[in-house]
Amino acid sequence: MSESESVGNSAMESPGESSPKADSGTSRVILVVFLALLIDLLGFTLILPLLPSILDDYGKTDDGVYQSLQSIVDWFGETIGVPVERKYNSVLFGGLIGSLFSLLQFLSSPLTGAASDYFGRRPLMMISTVGLMASYALWAVSWNFSVFLLSRVVGGICKGNVSLCTAIIADLPCPKVRNKGMAMIGVAFSLGFTVGPMIGAYFAMNTAKREIFYLSPALLGLMFSTADLLFIFLMLPETLHKENRVPSVNSGLQESVDLLSPMALFQFSAVTRRKDSTSKESLQNLKVLGLVYFFYLFLFSGLEYTLSFLTHQRFHFTSMQQGKMFFFIGITMAVIQGGYTRRIKPGSQIKTVKRAIILLIPAFVLVGLAWNVTMLYSGLLLYSFAAATVVPCLSTLVSAYGSASQKGTVMGILRSLGALARALGPIIASTVYWWAGAEICFIISSAFFIVPLVLLRLIKQTKTE
Repeated sequence: MSESESVGNSAMESPGESSPKADSGTSRVILVVFLALLIDLLGFTLILPLLPSILDDYGKTDDGVYQSLQSIVDWFGETIGVPVERKYNSVLFGGLIGSLFSLLQFLSSPLTGAASDYFGRRPLMMISTVGLMASYALWAVSWNFSVFLLSRVVGGICKGNVSLCTAIIADLPCPKVRNKGMAMIGVAFSLGFTVGPMIGAYFAMNTAKREIFYLSPALLGLMFSTADLLFIFLMLPETLHKENRVPSVNSGLQESVDLLSPMALFQFSAVTRRKDSTSKESLQNLKVLGLVYFFYLFLFSGLEYTLSFLTHQRFHFTSMQQGKMFFFIGITMAVIQGGYTRRIKPGSQIKTVKRAIILLIPAFVLVGLAWNVTMLYSGLLLYSFAAATVVPCLSTLVSAYGSASQKGTVMGILRSLGALARALGPIIASTVYWWAGAEICFIISSAFFIVPLVLLRLIKQTKTE
């Protein structure tokens, strides 16, 4: 038996067992998932501070695809009657480009999760990483906007590894371990979004004069994904063993309609159609948690995307100042997740989520009305606390539902709902920002956080699978 198989088996011992071997096995799985996801996110976030400059660069060319999309944005503005002084075309156009990635994640994530329920987590992780390598290679040679757009399409389709990481953690045997694992996934996100943009900006600034400024970051992303593939191959054990997998790949294909239909996703239909479906009460809780997750990320992603435009237009932040702002957010999130979120006791997650969402209401108001940097950072501090706790807690709650063979599908559905929210949130928020201004956009968003708070009151205590 190989080392990875041994670790995988020890990690899957029954929840009642607490042997040193089992503890070391689960800890090893969590560490490997954390490092694999961190390497992936370092590559993924390299582009974040560069995207406005990349769009400006393509806008100076006569690229047909770019000009066609810009014409659509201009037509939309004229149709809804946006005043001339508020025609932030870059905000809306960038929102459309950014949402494309999440839309493709929405389409691919549940299918990846369902496929992993049959083939296992490890091979799907490697396939997804190979796809990401291809997307970075396309970005490196994107001499025109069409190739750049293709790189985003390939990357979005192959970005199912986050869903797979959550499924791997969901495979672990007890709530306490899953809670720790979900928190560590959150830490990986915080560190990735803290360090990655700074690295991307640094390499872009230090590019040779004759080179395109995004070439070095693109090649670095390719190096990160290659290293990630080798790391997964050598270190990641298979956590879903054959006896816990779905009986045939056909069952996954038959569920494709459920996994791609928004209504079916909100109903968790791919789970209910199985013979080993979860109980009625548990299913109802899953539906409520799915709605909470969607509404939270829908509103949160709107601020997350428009924030850089607000600081650029109101405070005239440079790319480096933007990087420092994201660094502050990421470090704050990492500290909260490492010192607080991962220590949240099972059964306390709902209360924690409620507190965090309540804090987002003044956070949005402070950021939207900020007239100085101190007020802005006060809002971002509250924002960072919510960002560090809500998604890990909700992921932990959802991971407790479903049988072992359902975990990939359940977590894939949750991740897909998040991707749908992130596909819609930036477009709608940027449209309101574009049409009515930052103040109204952020205040309206803060008021709508009442919706997930009300939904959380519908959760019923029940014994999870």
